[in-house]
Amino acid sequence: MSEAVSDVVHPVRLTTSDRVTLTIDVPDGTSVVDAAAATGYVLPGQCHAGTCGSCHAAATGAYRLGPHSAAALPDAAAAAGQVLLCRTYPTGPVEVTAPYARSRILDGRPGRREGVVTDVVRVAAQMVWVQIALESDDETGAGYQFDPGQFVEVQVPGDERRRAYSLVNTGNWNGTAELLVKLHPGGYFSGYLTDLLDRWPVAADDGARLVLHGPTGAFGLRESGRRPRWFVAGGTGLAPVLSLLRRMAEWGEPHPVRLFLGVPTPADLPRLPVLAELATTLPTLRLAVCVEHPDDGWTGAVGNPLAALEAAVAEHTGTAPDVYVCGPPGLVDAVAAVAAPAGLPPVVAERVLPT
Repeated sequence: MSEAVSDVVHPVRLTTSDRVTLTIDVPDGTSVVDAAAATGYVLPGQCHAGTCGSCHAAATGAYRLGPHSAAALPDAAAAAGQVLLCRTYPTGPVEVTAPYARSRILDGRPGRREGVVTDVVRVAAQMVWVQIALESDDETGAGYQFDPGQFVEVQVPGDERRRAYSLVNTGNWNGTAELLVKLHPGGYFSGYLTDLLDRWPVAADDGARLVLHGPTGAFGLRESGRRPRWFVAGGTGLAPVLSLLRRMAEWGEPHPVRLFLGVPTPADLPRLPVLAELATTLPTLRLAVCVEHPDDGWTGAVGNPLAALEAAVAEHTGTAPDVYVCGPPGLVDAVAAVAAPAGLPPVVAERVLPT
């Protein structure tokens, strides 16, 4: 929600990573996100309350930051000119540099699609893979096109509550959406999926329907030639990373790729066929699975993905890799702290936060 609005407006010039510039007139007391929406631009974001970090950008000029979570925007980042656009209130001209391409800004309104759950599988102790067949849409047709790394807000028909989840698959022409969901005891959508697992398989008309709002989000691949790409993921932070890797496989991209995946115990390691498939479809991929609390049967690496990343950075020679990380704020900040002293490019990050 915006704050009190006056007749005074402030010009905001927003430049995307592909050098497209948009000019937005922001009424005094209104956030950049709300003013953009009123203009017809839906900027990447989710919570509109400064808690998720999805509308992260850099800004210079005259503005104030509204209340926000330090996990979404640490104080040091804010002091360096980083902002959350949903909490940015211009008080004069502002220049915004967005970390995403123009294609990540929606024109008009977010999409809305309904569909039926066609499969639900427990792939780890507290993780579920969900496949949804979306119904054809009059505006977009039967397919479901989106940029890899984006997320959707999921709603059960008849209930206004929404939960955000990254898409695991890539854009397609058959209207399929795949999600990777961590089950939280007592959680709203976790309860819905647990009940569905207990009853599965169910008839198509037996209530296994969902509404997807979006897709949106700024997390995505950086275009930087053939620079190596290293990915760090924890928990369901694997979901958008898988989308990025699958897109690379589809396009036959030749970049050297490494994935550092961290899980608490062997039981938390997701049993996903796509991980095995990527060994063939993306032959440049090297996978490092790190288990923090192994059992007697675990024979792989012990520790967290940060330690594996630090070792890889120390051993690496040649072109510096682009580093991507998706996970809790602590992991994101720790990866950035490893990359910066090593002279690596700025980390591309998606913070996984409760909203």
